[in-house]
Amino acid sequence: MGPGSKQAELLRQDGNLYFSKGRFGAAIDAYTEAITLCPNVAPYWTNRALCHRKRNDWEKVEADCRKAIHLDHNSVKAHYMLGLALLQMEKYAEGVQQLKEALDLGRGPNPKGYMVEEIWQELAKAKYMEWELSSTKRSWELKILKEACESALTERNFLDNLAEEFGDEVAAEHLKQFEALEQVFQKAAEDDTPSDVPDYLCCKISLDIFRDPVIAPSGITYERAVIMDHLEKVGNFDPTTREPLELSQLVPNLAIKEAVEAFLDKHAWAYKMD
Repeated sequence: MGPGSKQAELLRQDGNLYFSKGRFGAAIDAYTEAITLCPNVAPYWTNRALCHRKRNDWEKVEADCRKAIHLDHNSVKAHYMLGLALLQMEKYAEGVQQLKEALDLGRGPNPKGYMVEEIWQELAKAKYMEWELSSTKRSWELKILKEACESALTERNFLDNLAEEFGDEVAAEHLKQFEALEQVFQKAAEDDTPSDVPDYLCCKISLDIFRDPVIAPSGITYERAVIMDHLEKVGNFDPTTREPLELSQLVPNLAIKEAVEAFLDKHAWAYKMD
């Protein structure tokens, strides 16, 4: 480690101390000096981004995180904070994508369990915001279209005129068109109607929707953190079948994971996080 690197590391430590005391401006200055000395060290950029996050300076969070990702694409913190920044700037699609990347990295070969739960919650909220935005737009468009169609069908008291001029059968047929129109719009609005989370997408122990599902030799799927806690604190056996079970026997259930992601994409409101 050269003199510049040593000085940069000392500046990082100073920045950490300032940050712990809530002196975010001083911390930013320290990290900036460290970056000037060693611009290719990703944690210096993510540390400064965290300070900008505390100040709600989201454009600077975005800039620092993008630089950190350029230096280290596997930086969980950089993807996570970039996702938060993009969401704050109402760039929902890219923000959700960055949070997904952070979640996958957090669960990867070097898992960061302390961050996974926080990232998951932010991702669930982000999916809800993304759905809410598109749902509001769809609902408004459907409302306008429905009113236009109904107006066209009822112009000049059309039903009364039909009954008077052509008889009740023609009027009744026209009424069926109203009923069919209503069914069409109800069907179109189904994707914006709340839905309960299916049981098969929930852990049998926690009863909560899966975040990181793993399957045991018994064929039963559990939430990874929950079954690991059971094995550590209760015993090495399957809590449902009572058969012997070792940690090494647990395998990621990719099918259920994809099903959860698909469900949240379509029904994000069913798992809105506070």
